[in-house]
Amino acid sequence: MKVTGAALPFLPLCRRLLPSRLAGLSLALLKATALEIAILAGHVLLYPSGIVQERRATPMLPARDTAALPTETQPPVVLLHGFIDNRSVFVLLRRSLAQHGRHQIESLNYSPLTCDIRAAAELLGRHIEGICERTGSSHVDIVGHSLGGLVARYYVQCLGGDLRVRTLVTLGTPHSGTRVVPLANAHPIVRQMRPGSPVLEELSRPAPGCRTHFVSFWSDLDHLMDPLETACVDHPDLLAQNVRVSGIGHLALPVHPAVATGIRQALDTARTGAEATPQAGGLTVA
Repeated sequence: MKVTGAALPFLPLCRRLLPSRLAGLSLALLKATALEIAILAGHVLLYPSGIVQERRATPMLPARDTAALPTETQPPVVLLHGFIDNRSVFVLLRRSLAQHGRHQIESLNYSPLTCDIRAAAELLGRHIEGICERTGSSHVDIVGHSLGGLVARYYVQCLGGDLRVRTLVTLGTPHSGTRVVPLANAHPIVRQMRPGSPVLEELSRPAPGCRTHFVSFWSDLDHLMDPLETACVDHPDLLAQNVRVSGIGHLALPVHPAVATGIRQALDTARTGAEATPQAGGLTVA
């Protein structure tokens, strides 16, 4: 699948001046950067619409005289945004999930003033308990972008969330910490995303019997992950699948239709226990 975008007039010049392999990498980087800029511009416009928490809908119960049809029930999906963001980042992913049969989808906004991943994880836990109470479901699936994936992982590993979370999909999440933008260390939650932070040390501890299946999408052009492989789940006790995405950057992960397809497949084929086999995969979108 190809990522389409505005034509860049200087691409032929790059092909002539650079060796073929470097030119290919540079062209991919230029395309990914152009797409990131376009997504950022669109997200700035959508951002105000996601500031307020969404209304919680109570599922409609069937009428008493309606015959019950055998259906395969899917757990609700919880969408968790990244640092200084809100639920508006998931507009396209939410639509894709809904069009393919996921009708119970909820987003959680945590405040941009949140200074502790642990506190955000506790908030997530209360939110999930409320979802389970309203829907009657005993489990949920979570899709977390960037910091949101780390918050969800802390809930699963350290707060007993594996009892509730069937599958956790992370998109560009710094599971082992990222060294990008050192000046951002002024924010406490950024310091918690640095390699060797106390929070990441907690996540590296043994987690025997963790029930949640992890699927981590990481991009080879993610400018916020340093090193790039930090977005992979690497823990001996976790049932994890790492999917490399080629050709797009950090902001495109929750937006691109090819990634949305991969997320749907991960949720639809979720496995637990002995059925889950750690494996690697790849997804080329550009």
